[in-house]
Amino acid sequence: MPHILAAAVPHHDGSSLYVQELPRQVGQTITVRVRVPLATAEKSVHLRVVRDGEPRISPARLVSTTEYERWYEANLLVHNPVTNYRFFFELETGYAWLNASGWYTREIPDAHDFKVTVYGVAPDWAREGLVYQIFPDRFARSKAKGELTPETASNDLPHWALPATDWNQDPIPSGENVGRHFFGGDLDGITEHLDYLKDLGVTTVYLTPVFPGQSNHRYDANTFDEVDPVLGGNEAYARLSQAVHDRGMKLMGDITTNHTGIGHEWFTTAQSDPQSLEHDFFYWTDDPCGYASWKEVTSLPKLNYHSQELAQRMIDGPESAIGKWLAPPYSLDGWRVDVANMTGRYGTDDMTHDIARRARKTVTDANPQGLVIAEHFHDASRDLDGDGWHANMNYTAFTRPVWSWVADPKLGTPAFGLPSALPQNTGRDMVASMREFDAAIPFQVTASQWNMLGSHDTPRLRTLVGDTAMVEVAAGMLLTYLGVPVIFAGDEVGLTGVNGEHARKTMPWDDPSRWDDQIHRIYADLIAVRGASTAFSQGGLRWLVVADDAVVFLRESADACALVALSRAPWSGAKIPRFLGVPAGQWGGHTQAEQSIESGGPSDATIGQIPQTLYGNTTLATEGDHFVIQGFGPGVGIWRLR
Repeated sequence: MPHILAAAVPHHDGSSLYVQELPRQVGQTITVRVRVPLATAEKSVHLRVVRDGEPRISPARLVSTTEYERWYEANLLVHNPVTNYRFFFELETGYAWLNASGWYTREIPDAHDFKVTVYGVAPDWAREGLVYQIFPDRFARSKAKGELTPETASNDLPHWALPATDWNQDPIPSGENVGRHFFGGDLDGITEHLDYLKDLGVTTVYLTPVFPGQSNHRYDANTFDEVDPVLGGNEAYARLSQAVHDRGMKLMGDITTNHTGIGHEWFTTAQSDPQSLEHDFFYWTDDPCGYASWKEVTSLPKLNYHSQELAQRMIDGPESAIGKWLAPPYSLDGWRVDVANMTGRYGTDDMTHDIARRARKTVTDANPQGLVIAEHFHDASRDLDGDGWHANMNYTAFTRPVWSWVADPKLGTPAFGLPSALPQNTGRDMVASMREFDAAIPFQVTASQWNMLGSHDTPRLRTLVGDTAMVEVAAGMLLTYLGVPVIFAGDEVGLTGVNGEHARKTMPWDDPSRWDDQIHRIYADLIAVRGASTAFSQGGLRWLVVADDAVVFLRESADACALVALSRAPWSGAKIPRFLGVPAGQWGGHTQAEQSIESGGPSDATIGQIPQTLYGNTTLATEGDHFVIQGFGPGVGIWRLR
C-alpha cells in the first residue's frame, strides 16, 4: 500500500517550538503557534480553548509566511489547572480540526485535545536522561562476596532460598520456585560496575526493590525501614548512592504503595491484634484468606488508605517510607511506584489521585528536583493529568505498539496477558496506537514517560524479534522517540528470556558466549547519537511518513533538528521536503526562510543544511527541494538537518 505523507498537514505539539512557555499558575496567558503547509489553503485559523467546560473560539494571527508554509500564533488563557485546546481551520469547503492525535475533517471529542497544565514538569535530568533498570539479585556479585560456586551459593541467604550454583545458569522460568531462586547479586556489586554504566551513557540508575521480603524480587516487603542484609544492608545502599552521585548520575528506588508482603511487620501485627492501629492498614473481607490482596495473590495484602496512620507511615512527610530514603546518606532522587494504578483503588474506594499527589509532595518537598514514576501496564491517562505522578512506565503508548511492529509473529509471543499471541501490526497501526495514547495526556507528561522495550516483567527483546537486525530497529525507536529511554540490564548485550521471570538473567560479565558485542555496539552508538542532540532530549515529534514496513519522523528543538527513518523490511522509500529542516524563527517574527526570500531567495541555510549522517549506512540524498530516503530495510537511518 502507498505510504501516508503526514508532513502534508498542519502541525503543533507541546514543545517549546510551539508553546512559548509553560504556564505556572491559573490566570496566566501563554502564546501557542501552529505551522500550516501552503497546500492547506486555509481561509482562517482559530484557537479553540475549553474554559470551565465550555469551548471558546478566538482567531489566530498570521505572523509569518514562507514559500512553503504559514505560521499562526494565538493567545491562550490558562483558566483551569488543566486546559484543553485545539486548532480550527476554515477551508474553502467545510472546516478541519488539529488536535494531539492528528488532522480531522469531521467532528471529534475533546479527549485528544492538546493540554497544558500548571502543575510543572519532571525535572530536566529526568526528561533528558537515560535510565538503566537493575534487578539487584542478577546484576553482579561484589568482590567481597566472591564467585558463585556450589560452596558459596548459600552464603547469607535465608533458609527458604533456593541458591543457584553458577552465575551464568538460567533462572527458573516458571513454577513455585521462581521467587526462591537466588544468585547472590548485591549492592556493592552494582557499585563496582558503575563505570560501565557511565561509559555506556546511563544517567539514571533504577533499582527494583531493595527491602527484605520473601522472594528474590522483593515486591513482597517485610519492612520499609531497612535494606535487605542479603544485598548488603543500609550501609551498602549508602555506598551505592554516594558512588552514583559522585559520577553525576541519579538513583531511583522502587516501592510498593499498593501492598506489603504477608510477612510485613504491619500485617503480622494487624492479624494478631484486631485492636491495633495496623489492623486499619488493610482491607478485611469474607474471602477464605480473610483480607484483600493484589490480584487475589494472598501473599500480597492490600493497603487501605482510609487509615491516616498508614498514610503517615507510607507516603506523607520525611519520616514516611517514601520520605525516609530521600534523605542522606541514601539521597534517592525519586521513586518508581509499583502497581500505581491499583494503589488506593478497591471497590467503591478511589484514592489513587490523592495518594499520587501526596507522594509527589513528599518527594518534591525533600528534593524539588525529585521524580515520581508510576507503574501502569494499561491506559494511565486518568492518572496523568500532571499533578500526581510525573509520568508512567509507558507500556501502552510505546512498548506494546513497538512490539507489535517488530516482533517475529512465528514465535507466538503472548500478548501481555491476553489469551492470544502478539499480533504483527503495520506501521500505521503502531503509529495510530502511539498517537492516541500520547494524545490523552499533556505533552509535558508524554515527554517524561519511561519508554521500554522490555523490563523485569516481560520477555526479552532479543527473544521477541529473533535477530540482531530487528533489535537494531527497536533500539533505534527507543533512543530517538519522544520520552525517556529505559534499558533493562542486559538488553544492551542481547540477553534472552521467554517471560518476565526468565528475562531476569544475570549479567554475563565473565561469559563471552552470552555477551553480544554487535548488539552492545548498536546500543552504545544510538545512545551517543541521542546524547549529542537536544532534538531528542528537548524536541517535539512530527510524523512524516507512515507505511506498513517503515516510519519516518522529525525530532526538532529550538537549536537542532534530526530526521529518523526506521524500517522492518525493504520498502518503497520516500521524498521529504527539505524545508522541514528550516528553523522556526522568532516568536511573532519572520522565519529564516522568509528572511531569505526578502533578501533574494532561498539557500541551503534556509531549506535545510546538507544533512549529516548520525547513524546508519545510508546517505540522505538530495533531489531538488526534497530529501530522498531510500527504501532500505530492516534498518535505522538518523540524519542531522541542523
